[in-house]
Amino acid sequence: MNEPVRFSDKLALIDKVGRELQKRFRYEEIDTFLAEYKISPPGQVDYNSKWVYSKAALKGVPNDTLIKIAEELDINVARAQAHTSVVPQNWKDSKNFRLFISHISKDKDKATRLKNCLRPFAISGFVAHEDIHPTLEWQKEIERALYAMDAFVAIHTVGFSKSFWTQQEVGFAVGRGVKIISLKMGEDPTGF
Repeated sequence: MNEPVRFSDKLALIDKVGRELQKRFRYEEIDTFLAEYKISPPGQVDYNSKWVYSKAALKGVPNDTLIKIAEELDINVARAQAHTSVVPQNWKDSKNFRLFISHISKDKDKATRLKNCLRPFAISGFVAHEDIHPTLEWQKEIERALYAMDAFVAIHTVGFSKSFWTQQEVGFAVGRGVKIISLKMGEDPTGF
């Protein structure tokens, strides 16, 4: 099995392992399970979530150990990595930080300007209205970008909260647990 190449791949796998440990075990059982892999419990921080506790314990674990744990928990490592290894066309061969820029179509110029301003800082933005090539299926390319992003920016212009697309994108980012930055540009962020 290939090791995760990008750090974001490893974080995604740690997240999946943490969720599985949370689902299966109590805190003491998590400690016992991880001790079999020579992994110590996390420091003396008060954790109110077995998922967060597990992720803290797995921090810094070698990739091969993480993959063994995932396989023992019946986590399909190949599928866990597949979402981050298939990237949209504009991120192919890029090692830059991947930023998904969520916007409504009438404000694609603002999203494009933000993308262009961040480029000199090794941040590669994804702006659907600009980056999806005409021959590629729209929804699939957006999904690839959402799975492969390192962080998410929501440009809250008037109408953003009424768009089904943008609300699904925000929900996806929340579900993935990536860093989310909301830019208020005429409309307050809604939801969580």
